[in-house]
Amino acid sequence: MKIKIGVFFGGKSVEHEVSIISAIQAFNAFDRNKYDVIPVYITKNNEFYTGEAVGKIEEYKNIPALLKKSTRVLIVSDGGKTKLICYPMKKFGDSTVAEIDVAFPVVHGTNVEDGALQGFFQTLNIPYAGCDVVSSAVGMDKYVMKTVLKDNDIPVLDCVIKTALEFSNDPDSVVNDIKEKIGLPAIVKPVNLGSSVGIKIGRDEEELKEALDHAFGFAGKVLVERAVEQLREINCSVCGDVDFAEASECEEPVSTDEILSFEDKYVSGGSKDTKSSGMASLKRKIPAEISEQTREEIRNMAVKAFKCLGCSGVSRIDFMIDVKENKIYLNEINTIPGSLAFYLWEPLGTKYPALLDKMVSLALKRDREQKNLNFTFESNILANAKLGGIKGGKLNG
Repeated sequence: MKIKIGVFFGGKSVEHEVSIISAIQAFNAFDRNKYDVIPVYITKNNEFYTGEAVGKIEEYKNIPALLKKSTRVLIVSDGGKTKLICYPMKKFGDSTVAEIDVAFPVVHGTNVEDGALQGFFQTLNIPYAGCDVVSSAVGMDKYVMKTVLKDNDIPVLDCVIKTALEFSNDPDSVVNDIKEKIGLPAIVKPVNLGSSVGIKIGRDEEELKEALDHAFGFAGKVLVERAVEQLREINCSVCGDVDFAEASECEEPVSTDEILSFEDKYVSGGSKDTKSSGMASLKRKIPAEISEQTREEIRNMAVKAFKCLGCSGVSRIDFMIDVKENKIYLNEINTIPGSLAFYLWEPLGTKYPALLDKMVSLALKRDREQKNLNFTFESNILANAKLGGIKGGKLNG
């Protein structure tokens, strides 16, 4: 019997469009001899739609037209089964559109990759691929991620956190504090976004204020760290879970500027089919032109970070080499990377369908382990409970 996979993508995120590209790639790569695959598109209003057109990249040129020919659904847990129910429901007959055995989120950014969607699946007892709620949330928050990694002796750049209110009240004080603690030039990043959205460099005070103002347009909290002036970026993917994980080949992305931009990643990659190729179209060197010692150091560090953060499935971890200091720093983790980083596994002999197989197996493994845990505790607390009044009421028993 085939496993029914629901591929979820889109959502209320600035990386909405990138998610569509990554998800359609995955949807097309699943082995149809093993799986029945149902595409589920999440609109920017967090409405769920499915249907044949939802799985076709060309339909997203006109999303309102796509929605008219698709079926809006609700996800319902019913008698141990996960069902997609049409909305509004039928007055007569069965409203079930499809059933799924495993949810497969291919989403990027806040409100979806950050644990919110994972928590939704977990609440409904749906097995799901990829990182769990905690690792998704920690991986999305760059500051929290850095603190966890630093506590586990993984090198990261020092940083400061600033809020929009601080900057609005006293921009000069914020700039002076950054200059004192970090120095210039400095990189300003929204604390919880990916795809290089909202990132700018500040080489002097005026540029730093502009970078802060730009980043606060995307997030209420930003992270500031020193800019590595002689920089090489190296990326590595990891697949597995906390019990066993392995690293992919390393790549070196080729940027058109000091910062690898959204355009570098998704627009100007040079592919003939760039708009439907996602991260796979980015100009890159695979394998990265680094020494074997550096390659193994990065791959080992990637696996260690993946396990420290409690990740599962496939993630991509981005590193920086400070050429001047000859030192490696972990920059950030992408818990659901663009194109699921399949292009980093192919050089080691793992084709995209096999990578998806591993992710489904890991999702089912976690579900089995969860089912072996106790989530109930027998007590008579409710039998003897009394409320002592509206104000200051306490349970007595």
